[in-house]
Amino acid sequence: MRFFPMALSFCAVLFLMGCAQKQQVKKDPDPWEDFNRKVFYFNSGFDHYFMKPFAVGYQAVTPPPVETGVSNFYANLSDFRTAFNNFIQLKFSDGFSDTGRFFVNSTVGIVGLVDVASKMGMKKHNEDFGQTLGRWGVPSGPYVMLPFLGPSTARDGPALIVDYYTAPQTYFVDVVALRNSLWALDFINRRAELISLDAVLQDVAYDKYDLLRDAYLTRREYLVTDGRSQQEKEDDLMLELELLE
Repeated sequence: MRFFPMALSFCAVLFLMGCAQKQQVKKDPDPWEDFNRKVFYFNSGFDHYFMKPFAVGYQAVTPPPVETGVSNFYANLSDFRTAFNNFIQLKFSDGFSDTGRFFVNSTVGIVGLVDVASKMGMKKHNEDFGQTLGRWGVPSGPYVMLPFLGPSTARDGPALIVDYYTAPQTYFVDVVALRNSLWALDFINRRAELISLDAVLQDVAYDKYDLLRDAYLTRREYLVTDGRSQQEKEDDLMLELELLE
């Protein structure tokens, strides 16, 4: 029972850290571009020779209904992490909704293979620990291209560790080989979902590195603020803190 008060204290510290940096002049979001481009080219090669062939083969042998079921299964697991982050962000309504989604789909939806919750009108949200840090005022920091994992930032990269430890498959499966297989299938399934975008990117005349970086940073900012302005986000956050007093 001590976890929740400790989490609130932790979030308050993060919020104060963000406020202290609010007045700083916005800097170049990609000061490590030379290094990031090298990692980008490495990742592109790894994807071309390894991940994409696996994803194409996976799609070729997997019937569409089964592929949909697999995607639903992992989406259901992500609802657990989303609920955790929503509670830490003080989004209690969304947190309870995501918890309900997880239990409904895990039971009635046959371990998440069928998205029953969405059919019942329970909206799906998208939250991770990087967004939680951003909501509490921690700046994104420089853009970082992570080996194998792709686009990230100095804030979102380390947050992946927390995301790993708040993922159900990290704890619910005792057999190491099976747990690793679940993670591998997750990566392959996510790559298979992006195959349709490959043809679009092939025709892009712009620098693909710049396009990916700008798209990632824009989307992360949108997710952190829930599409609201910075002032609206801070006003809502202060109101929620006042309600807890």
